[in-house]
Amino acid sequence: MITLIKGGRVFAPNDLGTLDILLVGGKIRDMQTSIDLSASDYISVIDGRDSYIIPGLVDSLVHITGGGGEGGFATRTREIDAKDISLAGVTSLVGALGTDSVTRSQEDLLAKTKELRLAGISAYAHTGSYRYPVKTLFDTVQKDLILIEEFIGVGEVAIADHRGSQISASELARLASEARVGGMLSGKGGIVSLHCGDGEDGLEVLHRCIAESNIPITQFLPTHINRNRRLFEEGLAFAHGGGYIDFTTSTTEYSLSHGEVSCPEALAEVLETQCPIDRVTMSSDANASLPDFNDQGELISMSVGQISSLFDATRRAVLDYHVPLDLAVQTVTANPARALGLHDKGRLKVGGDADVVMIDRDSLSITDVFQMGRHAVINQVYQEV
Repeated sequence: MITLIKGGRVFAPNDLGTLDILLVGGKIRDMQTSIDLSASDYISVIDGRDSYIIPGLVDSLVHITGGGGEGGFATRTREIDAKDISLAGVTSLVGALGTDSVTRSQEDLLAKTKELRLAGISAYAHTGSYRYPVKTLFDTVQKDLILIEEFIGVGEVAIADHRGSQISASELARLASEARVGGMLSGKGGIVSLHCGDGEDGLEVLHRCIAESNIPITQFLPTHINRNRRLFEEGLAFAHGGGYIDFTTSTTEYSLSHGEVSCPEALAEVLETQCPIDRVTMSSDANASLPDFNDQGELISMSVGQISSLFDATRRAVLDYHVPLDLAVQTVTANPARALGLHDKGRLKVGGDADVVMIDRDSLSITDVFQMGRHAVINQVYQEV
């Protein structure tokens, strides 16, 4: 099917004004002020005059096989559905394991990634989990990245968290080296996704790793940076130094009442402090357990991350905190795609992948979603493959 979207205001994510976009064979074939094609059995023409057109969202952290278990077997969360991903405007995602790498396995993660790909979603995954030494399918991280198409990085490795393996700076450097070389040899980003807990040491081990090794600062993507004010400010300094930082859009009322900085507020502060916005990303942490612990590390409550929170935070940043639409969209499209090394994702460009989201101009709600050219969501209704 050939699709022509006519007359939408295009944010690529930079504002390109009003354009027509032609989608052919899973790619963006053309973007012009006016493209004239007649509708037929083979050509679908869509009126985009009431829409903002943005790239499909890139979610760098999704627990696609479910997560949790910190409160026992009854607290394990469910796998994610392709329908929920599509309705949330997400066209590309990275699956990862978290606390549990025993009942959630690398084999299961890879199989779920393949399942989502068959549903039309550009799905990738990280090898490893919170723990170090990391569990891999082959005997090294490097082999996993080189020999398994879907694996593009390692993580999320836990730092500053009582659930982590208390990894040292030298161990982190060796792990990052494995990921970096594996990525280089396979044409992937080889990113190291870091789960940042609320420990007092914050990003200390990451700073030591970078200072004591030759690993570039951009090889790391520390996430949950908005979990408290202290870590947030440390993260802003890290971004000023050239590193990427990631904010988590799924949250709980308990976390917000205990110091977490909401993503819309965090984006507003990024702009106020003149932190480089191109170093800031947001991810949903979807289908992860969101445990709340007291000062003794005891579990007191638990919620589940939602993939819909990714666009919701973007929308609220624009409506409630007056963050410009192009900058808010950048943090969930172009920035994570660049950090992950996904060169055909996160931007609307001729020759790029046809991952497109249409947003109603008045409500800023998602109406239509194209995944590699397939019209996966039509007028807010999911279309089964």
